[in-house]
Amino acid sequence: MTSSIVPATTTISEAPAREARRAPRGTLARIFRPNAAVAAGTYRAIVAAELALLGGAWLLMPAIIPGPARMLAAFRELVLRQGLAGELWTSLVLNLEALALSTVLSLLAAYGAAVPAVRPLTALVAKGRFLSLIGLSFLFTVLVGGGHPLKLALLTFGMGVFFVTSMADVVVQTPRDRLDYARTLRMGEWRVLWEVVVLGNLGAAFDIVRQNAAMGWLMLTMVEGLVRGEGGIGRLLLDQEKHFSLAAIMAVQGVFVLVGIGQDSFIGWLKSVCVPHAALAYRKDREASRLSS
Repeated sequence: MTSSIVPATTTISEAPAREARRAPRGTLARIFRPNAAVAAGTYRAIVAAELALLGGAWLLMPAIIPGPARMLAAFRELVLRQGLAGELWTSLVLNLEALALSTVLSLLAAYGAAVPAVRPLTALVAKGRFLSLIGLSFLFTVLVGGGHPLKLALLTFGMGVFFVTSMADVVVQTPRDRLDYARTLRMGEWRVLWEVVVLGNLGAAFDIVRQNAAMGWLMLTMVEGLVRGEGGIGRLLLDQEKHFSLAAIMAVQGVFVLVGIGQDSFIGWLKSVCVPHAALAYRKDREASRLSS
């Protein structure tokens, strides 16, 4: 008599082998399925395979993109003879100062969207994202002078208007039931603003800070190109582009990427420390998704 679980044409010892042969095909299909959760080991294998493909493409296109040897030689030249480390420090300090200043000012403006009298001003500041920094350089020169204050003002403005746009949307879209629940606890409206709008959206604020920190590196070259006196890695990049030094350009771009990733990881870690419940909820959602799939 045959088992109802294993077909008559398959023995008990053959069933596990057949299931093992099916597993890779199932895994391969899952990684191309939308919204599918995969194991951590599978995801690491995907990352390794794609990095290998990108590395192979890099090695096969030396005429378009300089190879690793040329980039390393250019990086050594930049460090030893052109002061890459000092220029990077100048730009890093500028970026951090602009990030801190734009975060404070933008949060004040964005939280003002909860107050009807301030809301039009917040909307006006958000419209500043359509302005060009080059067209505003003369105005900021008159207001703050040149040199470092001018670069800081331009970069702060460029980052701040986008920060206000994103954060004001978060403030306005705060669920009404959260506000009503806080009112049932006999909180005044300013206490509701602090507890629900400010503290309740702290995780979203950190996410927007991460986005604007990356945007700061994107704007840095333009700002340091406008104000060259203090130097910076952006000016160094423009000088290499002027001389068509493609290997040096790619080496500087690699520095941008590595420093930006490090800064982004630090802000992400800071969010996990300051808003631990957000990180915990994210991990629970990922675990539930993995188990359900």
